[in-house]
Formats: sequence, structure tokens, C-alpha cells
Amino acid sequence: RYISKFREFVKHEAEKNKSQWKTMGPAKVAVPSPNDFLQKHSKESKVAPKKKEQDGKKLLPLSVPRRTYHPVIRIKKDFINKNAVAVIKGEPKKPRPFCVDTRQGDKYLLEPSGLVPKYIKKKNYGVIPKYVTQRNEEMKREEEEYQARLLEQLKKKAMKTLSEEERTNVLKALKKNWEEINHAYQGLPVLTDTRYKKMHKEELELKLKQLEHDIAAIEKHRRVYIANV
Repeated sequence: RYISKFREFVKHEAEKNKSQWKTMGPAKVAVPSPNDFLQKHSKESKVAPKKKEQDGKKLLPLSVPRRTYHPVIRIKKDFINKNAVAVIKGEPKKPRPFCVDTRQGDKYLLEPSGLVPKYIKKKNYGVIPKYVTQRNEEMKREEEEYQARLLEQLKKKAMKTLSEEERTNVLKALKKNWEEINHAYQGLPVLTDTRYKKMHKEELELKLKQLEHDIAAIEKHRRVYIANV
């Protein structure tokens, strides 16, 4: 039969990577001796014993302290006497006021009930909060800025007054234009038998009426205002 040439290599690798605890069944561990039983306080940390005085002489310190060394002096405080003096000199506690509103004697604290006017006795009672004052100032400043911008825009769009010379020149130009259109109107044929002739005649009449209206308005009013659009 066929036998692989890697058979021995596979066996060697399998035995190489196998440990004792990877076998089937419980691991074979050495059992402790009965003489090594657990004793009392055996697991507690052991502190080195303090060095006793040798031959009635105290042990010298490891190093001599410097001249600038000041030992810390701990003063023992008698808290019992201190507390007793504080209680004797202190003011006694005042009883908390109660309010009784039933004949059975049901009572409740008077201060949180709302019957004590403690809020109107505050120092800042009736004083406007800072955030309200700041908000009012901001609103006032924004309103002033808006009014300034609006006034500036109105100044830019303000109407301009024509001078007397400009008014005269405009009036002369309107009259000249009226004469030219009137000359063209007078040159129209008597018979208007076509649609184009009718439309042309109506257009000239509208222009003449508008020019006459403008000339009359300028002659009637001495001051003429023109808007800057």
C-alpha cells in the first residue's frame, strides 16, 4: 500500500507541540505532602521587628539635622472643651414658626407657605434685571441705526428743485417739441381711409395733449420738483 514520505515528519511535529496538560484525562500533578499543612497566620505579611535599644543607649539618627531644620510641633487640641465653650457662648436656636389652620392642630411651616412677605423685603425687589436693561439698550440702538439708514436713503431719494434757468429751458424744449408735432399733425391728409392713418393721427393727438398738459403745469407752478429715481 501507499505510505507517505512525510509520515515521520508529521509524527515528530505532533509530539513536539504536545504538552503534559494537553493529554486526555486529568493532569498528573504532584500531591503536596501531609506535613506541609496550612498553618494559622501563615499568609499574613510579616513586619520586621523594631530595633531595641542596645546596652541602654538610644540609637543615633542616620544623619545629623541641619541648622535650618525646624521640627514639627504638634499641638494636641481638646475638642471636647472647645465644643463645650462654643455651645455655651453660642446663641440658642430659635424655634421655626408654624401655622395652624385647623382645630385638630394640623400645622405646617410658615416661611414656605407664602404668608410671609419675604420677597418684597429683598434689596433688589422691583429692580429691573440686567438682561432686560441690556436688551432694551440693544433694541434702542438698533432702532436708531434703522432710522439713520432710512433717513440716509430718503436723502438720496429726495426731490430736486429745478432752478429758474432749468425751468425756462425745459419749457422752451416742450414748446419746440409741440411745434414739431403740431406741424406733422397739420400735414396729415384730410381723408383717413386706412387703419395706419387713423393710428398715426391718434398717436399725434395724444402727444399734443400730453405736451400741452406739461406746458400748462410748468407755466402754472413757479417751483418744479423732480424725484431722483
